[in-house]
Amino acid sequence: MLEKLPSSVLTGRGWGLCIAGTIALIAAEILGRRDLLHLGFFLVLLPLLAALALHLLKPGFDVGRTFRPISIETNSTTTVRLSVRAHGSLGGIVTMAEQLPQRFGEAPTFKYPSRSPGRRGQSLYEYKLRSSHRGLYKIGPVSAEFGDPFGLSRHQNILGDVDRLTVTPAPLDLPETSVTGSRGTDGSTATRTQANPSNDDVMTREYRHGDPMRRVHWPATARAGELMVRQEESVTTPEATIIMDQRAASFSSSAFTPLAESTPAKDSLLTTVNFEWAVTAAVSIAHHLVERNYAIRVLDSYAAPGLRRSASSPWPEEEEFSGSAGLHNLSESLAALELEPDPGPSRTSAPARAFGDALMDKLAMHKLRGPLVAITGRLSHDEARELATAAEYGSHAFALMIVDRPNDSESVLDILRHGGWRAVAVNSRTPLPSAWSYYDAPQTHTSSTAKTTIGTRT
Repeated sequence: MLEKLPSSVLTGRGWGLCIAGTIALIAAEILGRRDLLHLGFFLVLLPLLAALALHLLKPGFDVGRTFRPISIETNSTTTVRLSVRAHGSLGGIVTMAEQLPQRFGEAPTFKYPSRSPGRRGQSLYEYKLRSSHRGLYKIGPVSAEFGDPFGLSRHQNILGDVDRLTVTPAPLDLPETSVTGSRGTDGSTATRTQANPSNDDVMTREYRHGDPMRRVHWPATARAGELMVRQEESVTTPEATIIMDQRAASFSSSAFTPLAESTPAKDSLLTTVNFEWAVTAAVSIAHHLVERNYAIRVLDSYAAPGLRRSASSPWPEEEEFSGSAGLHNLSESLAALELEPDPGPSRTSAPARAFGDALMDKLAMHKLRGPLVAITGRLSHDEARELATAAEYGSHAFALMIVDRPNDSESVLDILRHGGWRAVAVNSRTPLPSAWSYYDAPQTHTSSTAKTTIGTRT
């Protein structure tokens, strides 16, 4: 019976005393007993006074929260360290619970004060968090339930602020392919302007996989006893451009797609399983290229900085990333990247075209400085024709199209291939390393009858 009474102010024990006091007051009225009257007032007032004192005399708290590490990849673990310190005296018991998104499961609870306080008298608690989905998650605040020393009343309060945990997409290891060209792994690439040194003062280096045989320096090879190549060209840092389609219409699933494939992830991000595959592809390709000393430029289909709309981006307008610091910023920016809703018709001006002139102008500023990698959703024939013209701005051009039915994309792939792209269509169940290695498969270099789609690996 006591469990059905409101428990936000009084505990079951408190309600029990109130009921007993009420009965004592009724008995005192019936029997005319003064001692029962005093007892009844005492039993009723005691829990009410305890609740009033708990509300007026509750102490203040300082709550601090740190993550180690401060950001994690999907399926990795971070340790959360919570520091709680009270101001003023605390005579009762405090039960605390960390408020977490449902994705992380049951919230951790703890008692204050802890058995082993810190140097400054604060109570320290630790727990671990792990997420299988990327995102920017709100951790906290702490909900506290105060109780008096007699366990008669309770008071609930919110302590501390909210901290954000960044969960970045985890990159996958990709096999070596011709996407990196013949630039080697030292971050150097030959320009098209060559000097004209004589055989006596030409500079040479050891042969590396991918170097053309026409650059072999035979006299130096004879002297060194191993293949040596000319290095008379100037050296620059290689660059790669990733064009990342983020339009919701491109990544929406068809009505015939199974429910598990068409339902967006259950978090605050506007996304689909196809787009999640695209994000993993983007971070994996970026890691693959940066590890080979490439500088990365990320653009969307409208030529805007590709990570501008991400809530987790440290610098939203940044579009160039290089080195370990740049790679960290890129991964962090991809954590909260979501699909861009359809802007709808505009009454004032014509809507911008995806893969239109703005993107071509941006690519022309860095023409032939490195490969182009386009990660797209479903494309129409007109969009494919627009994108096809971009191939001339890269040293190589590779397209990765994520759709529900790869086999239905042959005509779009033919348009891209005739424009100079090496293109492949996959679905969300395709292993990314298989799709990446497909660029070096013989059928990607054949005529328009070549098969350039990959479905689920069997």
